[in-house]
Amino acid sequence: MTPDLKQRIYQAQCIGNVEPIEYMIPYPSTRSLIEGQNIKFAEQVIFENPSITNLKFYEYIQQTAHWLDRIGLKPKERIILTELDFPQTEILLFGIWHLGAIAIIPANESLESVKIICETDLVIESNIDLFEKIKDYPKEFDPKYKPLLDDEALLTFETGIGIRLSHYNLLVNTNSVQKVIGLKSRTRFECDLKPMSSTWAVLKAILPIYCGCIYDEANPEFTIGETDTDFIIRKDLENLSAFKENELAVCPENAAILTKGKEALHLTELHIKEGELEIHGHSVMMGYMDNALNEERFRDGCLHLKL
Repeated sequence: MTPDLKQRIYQAQCIGNVEPIEYMIPYPSTRSLIEGQNIKFAEQVIFENPSITNLKFYEYIQQTAHWLDRIGLKPKERIILTELDFPQTEILLFGIWHLGAIAIIPANESLESVKIICETDLVIESNIDLFEKIKDYPKEFDPKYKPLLDDEALLTFETGIGIRLSHYNLLVNTNSVQKVIGLKSRTRFECDLKPMSSTWAVLKAILPIYCGCIYDEANPEFTIGETDTDFIIRKDLENLSAFKENELAVCPENAAILTKGKEALHLTELHIKEGELEIHGHSVMMGYMDNALNEERFRDGCLHLKL
């Protein structure tokens, strides 16, 4: 990536006079999010079934980091996620971040092509029982590398093209979603998304922890999903002008969520011009894995997406 392209991406991540290095969230990393919840609310239940407290969740994460280290994953390396029984994929995601590594969501792309593009052979097998794999490992893990907010955290292939997202992208998008939907601590929460997208990472893995919710599939008070939920996610950005107030626009290039209804999230600005979305703000991605596409899409201080 050329210095000029890096600068154009940086400009697209600014909003007004607020540059992306002026971090607008209370946590310096995804790891510190988990640590912070444990300092304050270690014994609070955060998953109803199976019953898991903040402390137990953190212990599972650290045991997972030990196991990942044992199978050869190193800080700053990438590893491909596959779907495990709930909430094992969520624990795995935070375990990868605790180690200082990067998660890849292959979505519907072939594993072989994703391996080549991402330069990794590490894949989590889909049929494993994570709890069984990690049960004998210590419950404390001191990472050799602690990721920074602008480090790569997640690669998602849900659009067919690799999209790179930082820890800050994911956390600031989560924070912005929380502000607009008004999700409060100790709310019983449910989200029916599968681990196939960055929207899953933000809405199902991070958001309930960030807000201090109780994840309860059986008796939720607040739901997010694709149909028949309090907030409904939509991917048809070409119809954005018709979105309702309880609809969230999905845009992985903007970390996960772009708007609530027709209104852009906090720290995001968008315009529709000549069949294109022009987006800038703190949730804007680190870039595509394809630099030719980056050259085309990042210009004039914005990220340009065709509708």
